Amino acid sequence: MIEVMIIEDDPMVREINSRFLKRVDGFNLCKAVGSLNEAKEFIKGKKPDLILLDVFLPNENGIDFLKWLRNKEIGIDVILITADKTIERVQEAFRYGAIDYLIKPFDFDRFKDSLIQFKERYSEFKKVEEIEQSKLDKLILNSEVTQKYEGLAKGFNKYTYKSLWDEIGKMNNEYFTSEEMSERIKVARVTVRRYLEYMEKEGHLEKLVEYGKVGRPQHKFRKL
Repeated sequence: MIEVMIIEDDPMVREINSRFLKRVDGFNLCKAVGSLNEAKEFIKGKKPDLILLDVFLPNENGIDFLKWLRNKEIGIDVILITADKTIERVQEAFRYGAIDYLIKPFDFDRFKDSLIQFKERYSEFKKVEEIEQSKLDKLILNSEVTQKYEGLAKGFNKYTYKSLWDEIGKMNNEYFTSEEMSERIKVARVTVRRYLEYMEKEGHLEKLVEYGKVGRPQHKFRKL
């Protein structure tokens, strides 16, 4: 399990983020605090793997905490969660090693996407001592999926698209149904079916229609 700390002064937002975290497999909330001093005290005894960090805190600034982690050479990854949209703040966050930046308000799909991408990289780095450029590019740039996001039709969410496409990639070119994918990514079957039909029109999927003796024909899909 990946141990996560949440630093957020608003109790309601802290609870929402905690609930979001529980919905993503492989993560455990080890601590949720409302101030940077509380966070520093906790880190003295236990170091989490990941921190979900707010920027605006009473009389405190999350970026200062990020800088403190780097100055102390404390190896914890950080995802910024904030309402601050300024380019200056975003650039500063990345310069000091933030791995992602979520702008409030965001939906669960975006939150989940950030955590899954972190988990993939975290798990891969745990397994190997060296890594090839092609594998590293996939983990960092995720270029194949990013290209698919460009120009999505209206009404399609790029993070839902990515979650579905990532799951399809695990199928080893086997056929699957919208019901199976719905269960895998925890998204309504009707929504999944719409995305699969869209991916087929894009030329990324092959569709097979199976006719049974009774009932409606079953639609199965496979990655091309």
